[in-house]
Amino acid sequence: MDPKHASANGRERSQRPQKTHREVADELRARIRSGRLRAGQRMPTQAKLADEFGVERGAVRQALRILQSEHLLTNVSKGAPATVAPDPDLTDALTGPAALPMPTTVALAPRIAAAFAAPHVEIDALCLTSVSLTLAIGEPLRRIHAGQLKPAKVDVRVLLPSRDIDLAFPTPVDPSADGRLQRRWLAQRNAQGQVLKHNLLALRATHGIDVRVAFRALPFTPPVKLYLLNGTEALFAYYTLTRREAEIDQEHLEMYDAEGTQSMLFAFEQGTGLRDTTFVEQSHLWFNALWETISSELLLTG
Repeated sequence: MDPKHASANGRERSQRPQKTHREVADELRARIRSGRLRAGQRMPTQAKLADEFGVERGAVRQALRILQSEHLLTNVSKGAPATVAPDPDLTDALTGPAALPMPTTVALAPRIAAAFAAPHVEIDALCLTSVSLTLAIGEPLRRIHAGQLKPAKVDVRVLLPSRDIDLAFPTPVDPSADGRLQRRWLAQRNAQGQVLKHNLLALRATHGIDVRVAFRALPFTPPVKLYLLNGTEALFAYYTLTRREAEIDQEHLEMYDAEGTQSMLFAFEQGTGLRDTTFVEQSHLWFNALWETISSELLLTG
């Protein structure tokens, strides 16, 4: 059978893993931010997007609504295709007293990229796995390799939960369950940290940039995530727990977990008012206190 016909009638679609509406939104968001989908351009029809991603139209509509809520799309409806918003670059609107909270996948990357325009980049992060940070670092790395950015020095410090604690989350609903969930989290923490460290340290050899990356372990599960950029910005979000099911080792496990990539980031910038300035200063004091007192050496292994 012609592959085109197989795709149209859904047979090919059923043979590949089903994407979630959030994964569809992530891919379309990346296309908008990279310029593949330009401001004012009409999106493909929902039917074409459903066929491309191998999902139902309902999932496509959910994805488009997410992007509309982030002001990246307009005219989202069941009728005509949506349109890329006139100004999808929200970089300058993510801080200050009038800034709206945005999901981490939207807010973090442009702020990290802006931070890399400084001669000395300083990033401090407190989080559960560093997944969001690793993803966000990808954009400034791309710009460095393209010759658009060239910082002289990069310092990154990351606080993550220790492998030696019982995590508050993710945690199984059934307290008698074995440690598979913690082992999966640990593997993800280590893998993301190793990728982040490798990609940053590679800038030494490829571009002669002075790079330092350090990790330390916390004796508790952080209920919030915090990113501090160049001593002037603080991005803060709550980890909001939900009950969900996941397949681990071919078994379904009920758990309490938080989707950190979707956590809403609140932005504060030094110099935009007493509230913001104080929050940034106090956030630095808090991070440094944790780094210098109760945190311990963290090895991204086993």
